[in-house]
Amino acid sequence: MTVEYFSIEYDANNSKNTFTNGDTITGRIILQVSKKTRIQSLIFRAKGKANVCWHEHYGQNIHVVITSNEKYYDIERPIFTEAGRDEVLGQGRHSFPFSFKLPDRDMPSTFKATEGKVVYQLRAQLNQSMSLSKKTRAKFTFVSKPDMTIPMLMEPQYGCKDQSVTFFASGNISLNISIQKMGYRQGEGLKVVAEISNCSTRVVKPKFLLYEKKSFFAQGRRRVHTHNIVKEKGEEVGSSCTQTVAKTICIPPGLPPSILNCSIIKLEYRLKVFLDVTLAKNPEIKLPIIILPCVGSVTTKGSGVEESASAYL
Repeated sequence: MTVEYFSIEYDANNSKNTFTNGDTITGRIILQVSKKTRIQSLIFRAKGKANVCWHEHYGQNIHVVITSNEKYYDIERPIFTEAGRDEVLGQGRHSFPFSFKLPDRDMPSTFKATEGKVVYQLRAQLNQSMSLSKKTRAKFTFVSKPDMTIPMLMEPQYGCKDQSVTFFASGNISLNISIQKMGYRQGEGLKVVAEISNCSTRVVKPKFLLYEKKSFFAQGRRRVHTHNIVKEKGEEVGSSCTQTVAKTICIPPGLPPSILNCSIIKLEYRLKVFLDVTLAKNPEIKLPIIILPCVGSVTTKGSGVEESASAYL
């Protein structure tokens, strides 16, 4: 076998090795051959897409596969192609540079879950006569620029709830909460102020929860999953007491940004504040939280980071 090694690699754009709208990706296709080799064509390809897939079962005999996809770009460029004769490469290692500019338009950030994903990748295809095509690929992390035009993104958010307690107790409980804004970045503190008026005969315990909601859409169907991210507790409020409780929730640094710009995948976050009341329905308030993407800005020169599905052939 004359082709010993075939891979595609790219250079890091910043310290986080991420790319965003309008960035230029530079890299190279590496081909190592054991002897003089004839090549018909070498093709570079860049793709960005989202897809969802899950299975539904009805009874014992009906099995339905639900799928959908969304394409953002699919660009193909020849490094060299057939021109009446093959390209002849000498023995050894060969490097073919490429440069590709990401579309400067709205696209969702890289995402991966069991039932759906958003993937950005670079590919290379090697064609030789009388031989099967050889392919290699490298995935890269795309982080969308934050959309600062979302209504109320940086405005204070409020919620209120009044509830009567009747089961083995009596009285009314009032909960009012406020946060400074809707949009937060990874690692930022989310300060919640809860004003609690407990006119019941029960002791109440304020609890704070940040959770994610993943939604997948295909063929008129929807699949939804929720997952708790951060839980916090506040000091309990006694019967016939009014108290203000403040709690700061730290947004995890590695939390994926919200995805609101994809028609088949949505990643949303919610803040849930509720009062734990013994033997009674817990009053609760939910507010939407948007996790803004953090686009890397520190350039690392000459890093030559390889992120390829390299193949020794």
